[in-house]
Amino acid sequence: MEPKTGELLALVSTPTFDSNDFVLGITDSKWQELNNDENKPLYNRFTQKYCPGSTFKPITGAIALTTNTITPNDDYGYTGTSWQKDSSWGDYKITTLTSYNGAKNLLNGLVYSDNIYFAQTALKTGRDQFANNLNKLGFNEQLPFLMELAKSQYANQNGNKIEGETKLADSGYGQGNILVNPIHMASIYSAFANEGNMIKPYLEYKEAKSGEIWKEGVFSKDTANTIKNDLVQVVENVQGTGHTAKIDGLTIAGKTGTAELKASEDDNRKWHTCLV
Repeated sequence: MEPKTGELLALVSTPTFDSNDFVLGITDSKWQELNNDENKPLYNRFTQKYCPGSTFKPITGAIALTTNTITPNDDYGYTGTSWQKDSSWGDYKITTLTSYNGAKNLLNGLVYSDNIYFAQTALKTGRDQFANNLNKLGFNEQLPFLMELAKSQYANQNGNKIEGETKLADSGYGQGNILVNPIHMASIYSAFANEGNMIKPYLEYKEAKSGEIWKEGVFSKDTANTIKNDLVQVVENVQGTGHTAKIDGLTIAGKTGTAELKASEDDNRKWHTCLV
């Protein structure tokens, strides 16, 4: 999506099928083949919602900055790669993959994709304030778009309530019950390039390309600029998780995400990865 105008430059769903098969009438055998394919080529993936993983961290940070829960320079103090709030969590701990030197602040939290930093930030923000600000971003709401898209969510059973401290902590780094439609995610990220205003995505070609605001002032201007500059460092910094996306001569802001997908603790581990 072009972040200034909302123009969708590409929508991709794979694996796919040959649409020419339908032009003159598809055979029954071909129709059965497509429907029985375990890879579900007829399933339109960009209309669905997914666990965003670490691509959600800039949103957690932006909510915390906008609500004055944190400042960019707040240093939580380094706690290693495993952490829990207190013994009330039992055996449950938040883990992160990368250890690092320097301040445990927003910039380093994004550059090193620190799960613990954003779990702590979500807890500082508080369940109600976190959920209310996600609602302002269009969660639990139908995106105004040519096609019907799955509504993004932050809770399962009760759509507007995050259940418990550990679920809130997990939500801070894009796990828990957080599911986001990718077109909605692109719209949220557009706020970082538009002084806190979310741009409405559109699909049909327009001769005059000017952005239409969908959600105004979801983040403060200072917050949007801070997150944008930090996301540039995620790519520019050689230690950044998005450094492989760096292209000489271009300034790129982005965030990587790898979400663990498990229906239960006994499931074989599966991953969903993305870059926004």
